[in-house]
Amino acid sequence: MKRMAVFLFAVGITLSAAWPVYAQNKVPEYRIASGRWGWTNDRFFQNDTAARLAKVNLRVPQSGSMEYIFNIRYEGGAEDGHGGVGIHVFSDTAYDSASWGCGHSYLLWLNYDEKPISRDIPAGLSAQVYRSYTNSRMDLVQSISLKDYEKFLTAENLDTPVVFRIEAYGNTGDIRVYDPTDEGQYYLIKVNPRDVPLKGDWVALRTNGLKASFAPGL
Repeated sequence: MKRMAVFLFAVGITLSAAWPVYAQNKVPEYRIASGRWGWTNDRFFQNDTAARLAKVNLRVPQSGSMEYIFNIRYEGGAEDGHGGVGIHVFSDTAYDSASWGCGHSYLLWLNYDEKPISRDIPAGLSAQVYRSYTNSRMDLVQSISLKDYEKFLTAENLDTPVVFRIEAYGNTGDIRVYDPTDEGQYYLIKVNPRDVPLKGDWVALRTNGLKASFAPGL
């Protein structure tokens, strides 16, 4: 089974021992759809706190077993009690304007909302999985409270990048999102069987009402 590690904005694509190791010295093709994105040194920033649908599309062919490793650093904007950040995986399209969904894909979302308008979204820190059908339609698949992690939301910790490691098994539809505070633990997500096998040519990073920066790897 092919196993590929994708480092967003990275310098390399690594395959299993049965495959050669390739190195590339350029960023994958990316298209800014909405928000104010730009590079500062080795980090990719979204700097518009007013952008509720900030998104950048990256061309990353995906099939089989995928591993996404990147880190996110909070840069501001959640002082109003609300903000979110996430990634679409296995997207079949790149819509180059502000949009709610992202073609056929799955959105893994980290949310902070002190007063959510939906009863399906827990107050405070939470995580959601959305199934995207089009650029304007998404359904909530799973929502969990992360209130126990709010103790980590200190000024010191907010200045430290949080590492995200996601394993997606396209042939089975299983997605593992690893706990950034305990690398041995993960949350298991099972996608709709009708979407298996998962395939796509794009991923999309997005934020909602906050500034954040992204970088590859640990």
